[in-house]
Amino acid sequence: MMTDGNPPLAPGMRQTQQRKLVWDAVNRLGGHCTADEIAAEVAKARGGFARSTVYRALEALTSSGALHAVRLGDGPVRYELAGEEHQHAICQVCQAVFHIEHDLVSELERHLEQLHRFHPVRTEVLVVGVCDACARGRQQRPRRRSLGHVHYGRES
Repeated sequence: MMTDGNPPLAPGMRQTQQRKLVWDAVNRLGGHCTADEIAAEVAKARGGFARSTVYRALEALTSSGALHAVRLGDGPVRYELAGEEHQHAICQVCQAVFHIEHDLVSELERHLEQLHRFHPVRTEVLVVGVCDACARGRQQRPRRRSLGHVHYGRES
């Protein structure tokens, strides 16, 4: 999700140039990006920017609710813009990230409530697998791809 302007910070939290640069980098990268990728993107816009400053800005933006820090498998924490809650599936070969539709998560929660009398408070789902391109050997090398909502064999 691309947004314009300043990050939506918590009340009383200062809007700094460093936080704005990190926010803009996450916007340009499109989410699901690591701190290293964000630092490299910030360095393109403003050389000499300390990596520790990127980490502090990420911590502030995450604690304010402007960014979500998500762990997708064994890899590093990835950052994305806060917004509509969604869950993820990740290809263990190329690291492609898919969003899992909210309706599927809601169906799982209903199943737990109705059949097991279990009341979900927070649901976190991560599905690890192999995407179609990697399964067919079409992916040449591992790389990060964000595939969003991709459907096969369904009419859109």
